[in-house]
Amino acid sequence: MTRPVLIAECCQNHNGDKENLKKMIHSAAENGADYVKIQAIRSAELTHRERFDEGAIDANGIVQTIKRPYTPEFERLKQLDLSLDLEKWFVDECIAAGIAPMTTVFTWGSLYEVKDLGYEAVKVASYDCASFPLLAELKKHWSTIFVSTGATFDNEIAQAASIMQGVNWHFLHCVTIYPTPLNDLHLSRMNFLRKFNDKVGYSDHSKPAETKLWASKLSLALGASCVERHYTILDSDKSKDGPVSITPAMLKELREFADMPRRDRMEAIKHEYPNWQEALGSERRELTHAELLNRDYYRGRFASKKDGKTIYNWEQW
Repeated sequence: MTRPVLIAECCQNHNGDKENLKKMIHSAAENGADYVKIQAIRSAELTHRERFDEGAIDANGIVQTIKRPYTPEFERLKQLDLSLDLEKWFVDECIAAGIAPMTTVFTWGSLYEVKDLGYEAVKVASYDCASFPLLAELKKHWSTIFVSTGATFDNEIAQAASIMQGVNWHFLHCVTIYPTPLNDLHLSRMNFLRKFNDKVGYSDHSKPAETKLWASKLSLALGASCVERHYTILDSDKSKDGPVSITPAMLKELREFADMPRRDRMEAIKHEYPNWQEALGSERRELTHAELLNRDYYRGRFASKKDGKTIYNWEQW
């Protein structure tokens, strides 16, 4: 069986600090990650959609639209912007550390900016699994692509799979609830994704302070081809994604677990997590209200400008 791939997602845990990022690269390499990943987020590409400034709650007190005002979100992201020079440095530093560099592309503009920087693989975020023109373009520039499927409808997943044929690609199961409770993991959904590709992994947003590495370990025991985890070298309260991020010691533990024979993984996780079956959930399922709210906000959160016109990822460039 092929050795499972581990992805250390730096996300925004570097806090815009180059030295933090350097330490993350080297510690990820030293503790067994195969890829270390950053995100090609551009604060200038954050879209201002006025309905999210105030949000909306119906007469029964149920949220209908997430409240995420544009200005404070723009100011927060602006502090985390990485220049293209810094991204090129990141690629070179990864190679020097002996680990493969990866990025998440969030817009057409960022795709064209980073395509020649040397990233060995690219990640497609859950909310862009159904951005079919963007997927087709990514195939022209990368031969290894990881496509996350959270908050995506089954028919969209099927169409994405048809587009991805011809390259080395993985589907990643995930649930777009942050953090994800163990009884909402629906790890059985990996079986549904295997109808389209035998390389199916898991992007884990559970909270390690409360549930340790159980979600990631169980996914590996169930045959996940790869696991992506948010990664930090800081205390969990020092960054936005800190609460769902694992530490270097946790990464090392996950690497050792992933390298065990699959049968041994299953026996080990049953011992660690006696209620493991609660995490299996459903292979086919409807998205929850919380997931639909997140889909509504994050799909279209970023977009590029071309000739003065806003181009979303599901539109043709």
